[in-house]
This record gives sequence, C-alpha cells and structure tokens, in this order.
Amino acid sequence: MAHQTQSDARPTTVAVPPPRFRSRLGATRRLALPSAAGWGSTVGTVLAVYATSVAAHLLILSAMISSGGPGIRDRLLSWDGQLYTSIAADGYPDGFSYDENREPAGNNLAFFPLYPLLVRGLHQLTGIEAGTAAIAVAHLALIAALLALHALITRLHGPRTATIAIVLVAGAQPMALAFFMGYSESLFLALAATTLLATHRRAWLTAGTLALLTGLTRPAAAALTLAVVLAVVLEIRRVGRPTWRTLAAVALACAGTPLYLLWVGNRAGQLNAWFVIQEAGWGTRWDNGSSFFRFLGETFQRGDGWVSVSTAVLLIAAVCTTAVAWRRDAWPPLLVYGTTVLVLTLGQSNYYHSKLRLLIPAVLFLLPLAKALSTVRPRTLVITLTVATLFGCWYGAHMVTLWHYAI
Repeated sequence: MAHQTQSDARPTTVAVPPPRFRSRLGATRRLALPSAAGWGSTVGTVLAVYATSVAAHLLILSAMISSGGPGIRDRLLSWDGQLYTSIAADGYPDGFSYDENREPAGNNLAFFPLYPLLVRGLHQLTGIEAGTAAIAVAHLALIAALLALHALITRLHGPRTATIAIVLVAGAQPMALAFFMGYSESLFLALAATTLLATHRRAWLTAGTLALLTGLTRPAAAALTLAVVLAVVLEIRRVGRPTWRTLAAVALACAGTPLYLLWVGNRAGQLNAWFVIQEAGWGTRWDNGSSFFRFLGETFQRGDGWVSVSTAVLLIAAVCTTAVAWRRDAWPPLLVYGTTVLVLTLGQSNYYHSKLRLLIPAVLFLLPLAKALSTVRPRTLVITLTVATLFGCWYGAHMVTLWHYAI
C-alpha cells in the first residue's frame, strides 16, 4: 500500500509482512508467556485453591477418624500408598509371585515406576521417611498439575472458567482426596496437563517428552498418547507437511508405557506378565465394559449400599457431562484425552469402588460444569463451590475411613 505526503511527493511503501511471516508472528504472540504480574496472580490463585482444598480435605478426614484408629498420615498412605512406599524403599520383585496353589498372584510389578522413583529420590535427598516423601511428592505434583491446568484452560476458556475448574478438580470431585494421598494420580495429572499445555503451544519435543514420562506413571497414559497423536495430525493438516519435531513427539509419546511393559515381561520371563499380574491380583482386564454394565444393573435392581449406588450415579453423571463436553468449540486433543480416560476406566473389570478415583485425572467431564458456573452470580458461585467441595471432601473421607475395601 502507498500514500502521498505533503512533505514528500514520492510514494512511501508501508511494509507488510509476507503471509508466512504473519502466520509465525501471530503464533508467537499467541504463545507469548504472560507477564510477571500475570504469573504472580495465577500462582497466587492456584496456591489459594490448593491450600483451601488440602485444608478442607484434611479437616473433614480428621473429623471422621474414630479415636484409637489409624491417624491422618496412615489414612493418606493406605491401600496403594503402602505398595508405592514399599517399591520406593525396597524396589520391585524379581518376577511373578504365587499363591498357595502355585497360581500367579498380584505383586508390585503392577505399579508403574516414575512415582515411586521420585519418592525414593526425595527420601534419599532429604532423609525424610519414605511414607512422608510419598505424600510430599503427591502434594508437589498436585500444585504443578493445578498450575498447568489453569494455564491450559485459561487459553481455551478464559481465567474465570480455569479457576472454577481447578476448584472442582482439587476439592469438589468425589475421591479428589487421592490427590493428597500416597497415590500416583496427582503426578499423572501434572504430567498430562503439562503435556496438553505444551501441545497447545506447539512445543512438540516438550510434549513428547512429558507424554513419555506420563507413560511411565500410569497405564491410562494411552489416553494422552492418542491426544498427542491427534494434535500432530491436526498440525500436519494445518501446515501441509510433517516436521521432524512433530514426528519425534509421536514417537516419544508412544514409548513410555510399552517400555515399562516390556521391562516387566523381561523381568518375569513372560511377555504379557504385566497383564497376568493385573488380572491375578486385582481382577483387572479389558472386558468392553461388561463388568461396568453388570454393576449398574445389579446396583439399580437391589439398591443396597450407599457406596455402590452413589458410585453408579456419579459414573453415569460423568458419562453425561463428558458427552456435553463434545461441543464444536472444544479442543479436540483434550476431548480425546478425557474421553479415553473415561472409556479405559469403565471398560475394565477392576473394582467398581476404585473407578471414581481412576477418573479424577480426566478433567474433561468437569469442564461443562465449570463453564456453566462461570456465568452465574458471584454469590451463587461461592455457595455452589463451597457445597460441592464439602461433599467431595466428605465423600473421599468416607471412603478411606468407613469403607473397608480398596479405593
């Protein structure tokens, strides 16, 4: 474009960046990090949500512990927490374990290595007891998870929805207490959220590396692998060709879980050893959801037991809100990640009373609620989140104090 000026009769050309440069410039602006003040505000918000959530969970948990029974620390290290702590302290068994009939039994090879490895590292670095290290790693990972989630959801739906979402994640959803226990859910969510954030920023090597680490944390990392692969496919369609970075991201994202499964197979001398151990110890196998549907049928026919009925209702609610999340303005990789976590949880034959815990890193089914609450009045929002958080805290405390089976 040219224009005349009174001081200079010669045409002056206004520089216009070429289309490719404009595209990159726009991407750079989109990917620009927030200011120091913006980061400070975000970190303050996240720490406030974390502190409020942990205080609410622990206060309600302490109120529900009967006198003379195991204390708060023991409750936070119950069930899988004990097994993770033993892995951190003593390592993995050499192979299969067997029952009195010489049939394969469950053992610690069923548990993925990254979380107990971090627990061992913190234990050796600081000298604190392994159980305390397990709780500390979980809490630090949760803070990282909330930071990454807030950043991701802010990019997708704005800061108000992001803040509401992390309140729902850490405080309100049933079994969010597991984030504060010696379990790997908080580490899994931290790695998954940072992977999705890196993917949204098109930081492909970072996303692939984080996805690999997620694959060494929990088998549900298959959901994240699919999300990264989808994001790469969409990127290739956008730019018209693959790059070595996008291909490397896919290779890295696909590597984590298979590496551990192959290691277990080599250690036990049988390629499918991990699957054998899972089924022998916990009855876990892929059954296309038949166990889940049988559980629903039996629960609604008999209607006996608060835990079974509430679990059935809450799982159905998670399915419904996940369906609502499939909207045209939703980000496809997050849709695939959250939906796949849901499918993996419901499609296996594991304990029904563990399914709500397995769902807590999914996030997706909470987003429609967060977006709906972002439009209500502040007073209504505060009351709703307070009631929801009290319910979520009570539910988790009930499951680790009054419920006598694994969570």
